[in-house]
Amino acid sequence: MSALRKKFGDDYQVVTTSSSGSGFNQPAPEKKKKRQRFVDKNGRCNVQHGNLGGETSRYLSDLFTTLVDLKWRWNLFIFILTYTVAWLFMAFLWWVIAYIRGDLHRAQDPKYTPCVANVYNFPSAFLFFIETEATIGYGYRYITDKCPEGIILFLFQSILGSIVDAFLIGCMFIKMSQPKKRAETLMFSEHAAISMRDGKLTLMFRVGNLRNSHMVSAQIRCKLLKSRQTPEGEFLPLDQLELDVGFSTGADQLFLVSPLTICHVIDTKSPFYELSQRSMQTEQFEIVVILEGIVETTGMTCQARTSYTEDEVLWGHRFFPVISLEEGFFKVDYSQFHATFEVNTPPYSVKEQEENLLMSSPLMAPSLCNSGKGGKNSSMDCLESLEDKESTTTKLPSKLQKMQGGGCGRDGLPMPRKLLRMSSTTSEMIYPGSMGDLPLKLQRISSVPGVSDEKQGNKMASKMSSDLISQSVADLPPKLQRMQGGRGIGGRMDGHLPPKLRKMNSDRFT
Repeated sequence: MSALRKKFGDDYQVVTTSSSGSGFNQPAPEKKKKRQRFVDKNGRCNVQHGNLGGETSRYLSDLFTTLVDLKWRWNLFIFILTYTVAWLFMAFLWWVIAYIRGDLHRAQDPKYTPCVANVYNFPSAFLFFIETEATIGYGYRYITDKCPEGIILFLFQSILGSIVDAFLIGCMFIKMSQPKKRAETLMFSEHAAISMRDGKLTLMFRVGNLRNSHMVSAQIRCKLLKSRQTPEGEFLPLDQLELDVGFSTGADQLFLVSPLTICHVIDTKSPFYELSQRSMQTEQFEIVVILEGIVETTGMTCQARTSYTEDEVLWGHRFFPVISLEEGFFKVDYSQFHATFEVNTPPYSVKEQEENLLMSSPLMAPSLCNSGKGGKNSSMDCLESLEDKESTTTKLPSKLQKMQGGGCGRDGLPMPRKLLRMSSTTSEMIYPGSMGDLPLKLQRISSVPGVSDEKQGNKMASKMSSDLISQSVADLPPKLQRMQGGRGIGGRMDGHLPPKLRKMNSDRFT
């Protein structure tokens, strides 16, 4: 089916047919209506500001930015209009001076010295202004020393002309050098994809740079726009949530030389934690991608934007590789930049997958200890003693196992591992028989709880146990003391044991 879609386009529909053949007469389902986007694919934001009222004066307070933000046709119109009005105004002032002084009527008199030579009407005054402003200086029209008002007007003309040139030419230069067109050579994939990567469900999209010049300090960010309602009942139509694309690991800092696949791992902290393939059919959201960087050639900051709606996120797809190794270089095939292919992906959300995993392998270990009077015991301590419980209780005699009580103290406190191991090993090596055959003092030692007191700690309990065990060995019969001292606690008793103990030992190791 994917091959057919590549051939006929995304509008290809699969028609289900019945045995009677009536399926061919069924009309194709209507195409889903394209909903309104907040950010277009080209990065333009679909936001219009209205009903500003008296706030429009703020645009005049920042006139330079206002002119730069205007469209080109308005910039050219203001540019031409400003120069035309300024030139006509200054030419009119030169004509007024000539008219007041009477230079227009006496311009042909060789004995008369006018303010400006050879200015006898408005066109000649306009030509004089243009020659002066453009520093052309043909030499035919010039200011004489008999006109102080002309000298003052000339100074005013020079200052005003410099201000107008700096303002308008600066606006045009900034507008022409804006890096917006540089963003045209930054590409984003037409679709985003969700599939498994490194064992985790991941949202992915691709970004590439078409120019050989690099983007310095390129950084990418993602925003999730989704409507929601707060617990207080407030409705937020465009709530912005951050999508982590590697901020904690530094993966959002891009070395954008070749096309890169940007990944967002869907986990418990992700807004897509409960998103599944089925819920995507009813969800409405928009993912806004913002790529920022410094243009290497101009040093100006550039920003490129795009967005993905829920119908542009493909579940269970992965991008085709576009980089191949040639003879001495890496080649990027941009014909496969937007191409994806289907992969096996569970249709469940991350939350559902975790719940299914817990249900398939539940924790079967029961509670080992009961809470004491003060409720101070920790269930984690009992779980830790579970490891020693199986190995210890299986080695102890049956009567001693009952007395140990599963490795927990009388007050529900678990015995320390070291004391539990020493108690089980000592009782096994000295008298592996029943507790009734042990000496009276050793019986009292075996019945000592795992912890003497919660305030004393594990260290005091271990020291006390080692002292009592050394005393119990001294109370053994001489023959057993020699056997115990020669073999140590870890040695196994053999035929030197009394008949009763030898029989019990053979039954145990059989």
